Amino acid sequence: MGEALKEARKAFEEGEVPIGAVIVHEPPSQPRRIIARAHNQVEMLHDATAHAEMIAITQAEEHLGNWRLQYCTLYVTVEPCIMCCGAMILSRIERLCYGARDPKAGGVESLCSLLAIPGLNHQVKVCSGLRGNECSAILKEFFQKLRGKDKAPSE
Repeated sequence: MGEALKEARKAFEEGEVPIGAVIVHEPPSQPRRIIARAHNQVEMLHDATAHAEMIAITQAEEHLGNWRLQYCTLYVTVEPCIMCCGAMILSRIERLCYGARDPKAGGVESLCSLLAIPGLNHQVKVCSGLRGNECSAILKEFFQKLRGKDKAPSE
């Protein structure tokens, strides 16, 4: 999650909503390694689908030369939205670990539980709250700064 937080800070510096993601490939009998890292680029690319998770999934598929991300764990600083949950199911991500919940758009447990729908052709294992306070803090800082609340009141 530390590497995903580094990506979130990059997004923050670029004026993007600070969400970062990394994908770790963990095949049996081989060392774990990061095969993708990304942060939100919605504003920069003028693309509503340029979420950190979507970019990381595309990078990982490219790296492995396969759209099936077997033995892969996605670490992301914020609970993925419905679009990103769909991409995880379709790409066969094995596990998702995320930090902060997203009560407005979270597709894992906050708004809905897309990954828990019975009968889907793939189930993603989920762990939540990983370094949640740090992941939440960077979001709060970003939106306070965006709204100008970090300024001292005038006397």
